[in-house]
This record gives sequence, structure tokens and C-alpha cells, in this order.
Amino acid sequence: MTSLPPRPALALSADEARRIALRAQGFLGAPDRKSGVRGVLRHLGAVQLDTISVLARSHELIPYARLGAVGRDTVESAYWSATPAGAPAPRPHAFEYWSHAACVLPVEEWPHFAFRRRAYRARPHWHHDLPDGAYDQVIKQLRAEGPLTATELGGAKNKGEWWDWSESKIAVERALMYGEVVCTDRRSWKRVYDLAERAIPAPLLHDDLDDPECLRRLVKLAGQSLGVGTRADIADYHRLKGEEFDAVVADSGLVPVTVQGWDKPAWADPEALRTTPRGRHRTTLLSPFDSLIWERARTERIFGFTHRLEAYVPKPKRIHGYFAMPLLAGGKLLGRVDPAREGKVLVAKQVSLDSPKAVAPMAQALREAASWVGCDSVAVGRVNRPELTAELTRALN
Repeated sequence: MTSLPPRPALALSADEARRIALRAQGFLGAPDRKSGVRGVLRHLGAVQLDTISVLARSHELIPYARLGAVGRDTVESAYWSATPAGAPAPRPHAFEYWSHAACVLPVEEWPHFAFRRRAYRARPHWHHDLPDGAYDQVIKQLRAEGPLTATELGGAKNKGEWWDWSESKIAVERALMYGEVVCTDRRSWKRVYDLAERAIPAPLLHDDLDDPECLRRLVKLAGQSLGVGTRADIADYHRLKGEEFDAVVADSGLVPVTVQGWDKPAWADPEALRTTPRGRHRTTLLSPFDSLIWERARTERIFGFTHRLEAYVPKPKRIHGYFAMPLLAGGKLLGRVDPAREGKVLVAKQVSLDSPKAVAPMAQALREAASWVGCDSVAVGRVNRPELTAELTRALN
């Protein structure tokens, strides 16, 4: 029998909850430029990765949305430090693992994913069979040769479909899930695998924390990163189960609250409740995989904005475009745009504006995005409100 949550300590208006969420995610108030990209990663706790690259890859768009036009090379080096030939590996600042999805995570959180590594080791693998010795061979090769890509380990794929991984790829990905291998670098978007014992700093290289301690930490971190959220919001941040959340939330430090218009219990970071969120709002385009909006039900609840990634929707059925990026301005979501790059031109293939008030911030966001990716002009394709096309074009110019 599940016990009832404690009586809420505070009642928040819908607007207060929205502003708390924006500040917690780094979109309200002065950006922390001194801490830079690594500060964004530590603040969010997880930055989701994805293979789609239109304007830029999602892990680049996350710090850009918060800090502005930080150099793309700066973003990459903040996550993954290249190892010069013959030099000892630098201390990593991040590693890749399964969190909300495949994510970049602060290296300090390695111990708190011990619960997930144990779970992977304990369950049988349902996808791929490995011949005897294949796993040990990958470990042996990494130990002898140092960090390697799947290709360097013997090839990532067989000759079949794209998902038909080679034995070495299956083995090294299994070792990654188990925690014996880690990815702290990428080379031309390929994971570079290394032994965890070599790549993770010694004080962090352990699975000493039991499951409840890991879960308490991740629930607390998710609550801090979201500011305020429901059980589903907070559990989903690192893909925890609802019952795992239930088991530790009372000891996580988060406090129960009610939020106007929310039909589920909620919890908030006590630090987020101490001061009223104030400051400058960021105007920017958001990756669909941004943690501010990656959970659709939460996005609808907080912003009244329904968003769906249509990259995998058949083209004739798309409404807003292949990689439609929501427009954040004034703390609200005012529209979206499906961008593309054609040489030095950023093409806004499909622009969806909620009202005429969205024209100026959309133009501002498109100009900034174009400059960031090295484009010198913006071309407008279709606009959902054709009568606003000319006004948007004027605002861009």
C-alpha cells in the first residue's frame, strides 16, 4: 500500500511555478557565463544527446539556448577533452550514460548511477547474443591499446541493416552499460571507449553507494534542475520508476507543494522557494530535446504548448516540420520554426507563430541562430499565418 504524500508546505500559482521552472533551467536571470558550458551541464545534471543535426546537434543547442552564441568548439571541448598523442588522458569533466536517454552527465555523478549499472549487470540481455570470449577480447584490446572507437575495435556493424551491430560493438556497448567501459570523448561523433578504471578519477570510481542513496541523490538533483515538478516530472528526469521515486522522496530534501491547475501532487526544491524568480528572460530557439520541454505533458501543463518531434512522422503528415524548434520569449513559448542550412543561408522552412506578438522575438532568435552557425542571412519559407510573412521578413532585415 502506497502511503499518502505529506501535506503540502506551500501553494504556488501557475505563473509562480512557470517562473521557478524557467529559473531552475537557466532561462530567467543573468546567465552564468563564468561557469560556461560546464556550469550549464552541472546545473542541469544531464544534457541529452541525439544524432539529428539541423541547426546543430542537440547537445550544442542546450548551452547555446542559455548562454547565447558560445563557440561550438567551446561546447565540444567542454564536454569531451581530446587526448594529445603520447600525453596522459586529462581528467574528464563528463561521461555518457543512460539517464533521461543517452546523456552527457557530470563526471561527479558517476557514483550515483551505480544502481543502474548493477541493474544492467543483473538482467539478461534480450537483443544480442555474444560468442564466448568476445566481451573479454574487447576489454583486453582497450587495456592494451588505449581509448578506441567501435571501428577501431573491429568495426561497428555487420553487413546487414543499420541496427546489425558487430560482435565488438555489442560487447563494448554492454561493457559501457555495466560500467567497465566509459565514454568520455567523441571523435567525429563516434564514441571513444576507454576502461573506466583509467578514465574515471579514482575517488569517483566505485559502486559503493546502495540503491536508495543513488536514488535520493538523483531525485534531489532532478528536483533542483526542474525547480518544481510532479512525481512523473521528477522521476522521468533520469528515467526512474515511480516506485523508486516514492521510496526516497521523503528523504530527498524536496518539499511538497500544490500548484494551481495541476491535478497531481508536486514537489519543489526548497532553495527555489526562498526567493522570487526575477531577471531577464532569454529569447531563443529550443531543441526539442531540451530538458525545459523534453516531457510533453509537463510542457503542456506549464506553458499550454503542445509540441511533438515530427522527424519520424511521414512528411505528408507533418504539421510544423522535421525538427521544429519552439520559440521561447518572455518566459513563454510563442511559436516554432523548422530550420535548415543552405550554404550561408539559414532557411526557416516552416514558421508557426501563435500571434503577431511572436514576430519580433522570432526574428531576433533566427538572426542570433544564423550568426551562431555561420550564416549571414535568413530566408523565410512557409508561415502558418501568411499575413505575417511580410512583417517577419522586414523584422529579419
